[in-house]
Amino acid sequence: MLNLNHTDLTFRAEKWLVNSVGCNFAFRDLGSHNAEIPDAIGWRDGWASHLVECKTSRSDFLADKKKWFRRNPDMGMGMYRYMMCPKGMIKPEEVPEGWGLLYVLPKTIRKVKKAETQKNNHKAEMTLLVSALRRVFIRGDLAKIYSMDTLRTEVVDG
Repeated sequence: MLNLNHTDLTFRAEKWLVNSVGCNFAFRDLGSHNAEIPDAIGWRDGWASHLVECKTSRSDFLADKKKWFRRNPDMGMGMYRYMMCPKGMIKPEEVPEGWGLLYVLPKTIRKVKKAETQKNNHKAEMTLLVSALRRVFIRGDLAKIYSMDTLRTEVVDG
């Protein structure tokens, strides 16, 4: 089994969301006023949110079930939700209903179980996005979003 810590997994999850899922962008461990702080979350096609919860131990996985937004799935973030863990730590039949499962391997991430569409908490997701944009504003970088030159460069280089 790979010896990865939680931070290692969140970096891998963020990269997977952008490179494999095709999310336009993704965040990892970004807190806001929400009770839920996703390990990684990204958006594809402007509206479809993909959430990844990273687990490094069975006890962490079992404790996750006690969170109020897990007991009330409609209050959770992510139209598509995945658990990510080292290979074999969680079995596909153990993940919550509708969740997918990702195994982290040395050089890749393997989708073991596909996530199903779920009702997601748009308000919580919007709060997270506004929090991120506010940080851009506070740091004085908001003007950069108006520049089409920057956008063209990102499209060509990205």
